[in-house]
Amino acid sequence: VLALMVDLAFVPLLTIYPDPDLDNEIMSLTTHCSNYSSGCKWTGKLHNLKAHIDKCSYSERECPNRCGARLRSMKLADHLEYECLKRRVTCDFCGKDFSGEMMEEHDGSCPQESVHCENKCGAKMLRKYLSRHVTGDCPKRPTKCTHCSKDFNIDILQTHHGTCSRYPIGCPNRCDVLKIPREELEVHLKEHCKSALTICPFKEAGCKHKCPRYHLDRHLTEANTTHIKAMFDLVKTQRNHITELQKQLSDLTVNTNGTLLWKIPGYSQKLQAAQKEKAIEMRSPPFYTHRYGYKLQLSAFLNGNGSGLNSHMSLYIRVLPGEYDSLLEWPFSHDITFNILDQGDPLSSKRSHISVRFTPDPTWKNFQQPTTDPNDDSTLGFGYPKFVSHKELKDNCYLKGNSLFIKAVVDTSRIVIP
Repeated sequence: VLALMVDLAFVPLLTIYPDPDLDNEIMSLTTHCSNYSSGCKWTGKLHNLKAHIDKCSYSERECPNRCGARLRSMKLADHLEYECLKRRVTCDFCGKDFSGEMMEEHDGSCPQESVHCENKCGAKMLRKYLSRHVTGDCPKRPTKCTHCSKDFNIDILQTHHGTCSRYPIGCPNRCDVLKIPREELEVHLKEHCKSALTICPFKEAGCKHKCPRYHLDRHLTEANTTHIKAMFDLVKTQRNHITELQKQLSDLTVNTNGTLLWKIPGYSQKLQAAQKEKAIEMRSPPFYTHRYGYKLQLSAFLNGNGSGLNSHMSLYIRVLPGEYDSLLEWPFSHDITFNILDQGDPLSSKRSHISVRFTPDPTWKNFQQPTTDPNDDSTLGFGYPKFVSHKELKDNCYLKGNSLFIKAVVDTSRIVIP
């Protein structure tokens, strides 16, 4: 910008005149391009500035296509060729002309463009045929198995049918059922197929007959008497076998060394029940003094009986009728020890079991040879109505996990084994 400094005084217009020499001097001055700050490095005479500006690549110009864009001259060519929304573009695939704006919409949708199948089957075709291929011809198109409704590609559907649980297959026995879902075939053969070879349901009773299922009813009718007799014989044999097994089991489970360890679980619940209903007696499993010895049993009243009612646990022992009583010496006279076991730390020296030992009085009826009548007084037992107080059981380690252990030991050192 050229500025002329003048005096503040008014200068009449008629006194101002052009000075060609001064004008030439000014126009010969060296200057920078007005686009210097934008990166143009041009310098030259002032009178050449306008001609430079007209062709300076840093000068901004409006797009000649009137798209509204303003950009530097250096970018104008690329804009006109690639970016201008008003440029004219010919589609390489269909040959139609579009404006740049419309070409953006046309690009990626031209029906004449060659494209690959979106299912990745490897096929390539014009876009206008793609939809028909994807839904009808593509070997990778998704489909549902019509039997199990699971999704598969069409190219593996046939393989799937070979294992599909719902795929209908024919009965191998060629019965009147035409098609059966694969997963139901086993049940069909076992329970429904009329042509399946069936074993007589009385096989375990000894019947060895086999026939197609549709003949089974006739066999059952014709062999009814034979089957009843076979079942009668089987029941008789099994009953004898069960009796023998029960005897063997009883012999195995009954203790035969003169010692009984009796666990009473659920102690608190059993005590509460005994407090609500008087004279609830608990009986231990029977045990023997030795293999062919006296048969004994403990009896406990958790809430006590007699003088121990509501304050103590009562504990008794009774002599039961045994298989070998006729071979034993009577009355029963062997020392017995009752124990309530302390369940504290096994390594602790402070464990203290409750232990009471007594010798049976041979004059007492309780220790005479018992009769087979369970109501006979001789089976009522002998013991202690105040064996241990409820307080002592609760305040010490005799109860653990809501369980109580009672142990009875018979001194068998003087027993003569028959």
